[in-house]
Amino acid sequence: MAPRSIAVLVLPGAQLLDVAGPLDVFAEANAQSGRVTYDLAIVGTEPGHMTTSSGRALVADLVAPERAPTQFDTLLVAGAPRIQDLEVRAVLLEWLGRTSARCRRYGSVCSGAFLLGQAGLLDGRRVTTHWAVAGVLAERFPEASVEPDAICLFDGPLRTAAGVTAGLDLALALVEEDLGAEVARRVAAQLVMFFKRGGGQMQFSRRGVSAPTGRSALQEVQRWVAARPAEDHGVDRLAERAGMSPRHFARLFRVETGLTPAAYVENVRIEAVRRLLETEDAALKQVAGACGFRDADTLRRAFMRRVGTTPAEYRRRHARA
Repeated sequence: MAPRSIAVLVLPGAQLLDVAGPLDVFAEANAQSGRVTYDLAIVGTEPGHMTTSSGRALVADLVAPERAPTQFDTLLVAGAPRIQDLEVRAVLLEWLGRTSARCRRYGSVCSGAFLLGQAGLLDGRRVTTHWAVAGVLAERFPEASVEPDAICLFDGPLRTAAGVTAGLDLALALVEEDLGAEVARRVAAQLVMFFKRGGGQMQFSRRGVSAPTGRSALQEVQRWVAARPAEDHGVDRLAERAGMSPRHFARLFRVETGLTPAAYVENVRIEAVRRLLETEDAALKQVAGACGFRDADTLRRAFMRRVGTTPAEYRRRHARA
């Protein structure tokens, strides 16, 4: 069987791991399968050395769009810091759209999804990207269904991965798709990575609770909640503190902050739980009480909904040594 051609499109300033990580997974699949299953190439947008976000240089095997083929088995777009603000040549986007249409599958690592969106390749598709820019991607391309917690998503020929190291997860999933679970497991073992990563990417989010917004009375309420997550923060009590009727307070809070009071309070409490799970070894019942949850079961349900994993698993992965 002829090798499958795998190309990674790289813009200047790309994150090196978005490129090297997937390529190393495919190279290891070649070693584990005992044959050259994948033929790998870096596709740049200019000849010569390209400086990555770490300051290290890459040299492309091919240059798009002038001197690159328009057909590969798989084409992935690497992410780059602030890629959403880059001015990309129309001719490159046209090449990307035309080439992707001729690939068996195409996709992106991290913020590379923005390039796919500019090429019109995300419309009507489920897609993920780094949690920090998922909201921007959803706003920029409203026809796409952005899922900010997903590590990897497959939708038709489209394959997308969350931030940075998730490119390894994506490449491993493609190896499993091509060569089966056993080869993929051997690749994961050799690279000392999980065959299937537990939980979603929101467990890694460090966005926390936004700074207080809105008029001064609402900001004072937000500071009060953030400083006292364990207290009763029902709408009636918060409205009284703001000097408003409950109905007016709830409406104004949502208009000026973009969240309901209940959603804001839960955000504050979940962040408080995360800090305790990372730094303390208290029982979950104690954590629940300290952070305003009725009991451990209520905390577990809210934590799963917001973070995408259980408190116990989160503590195991993220607690200090």
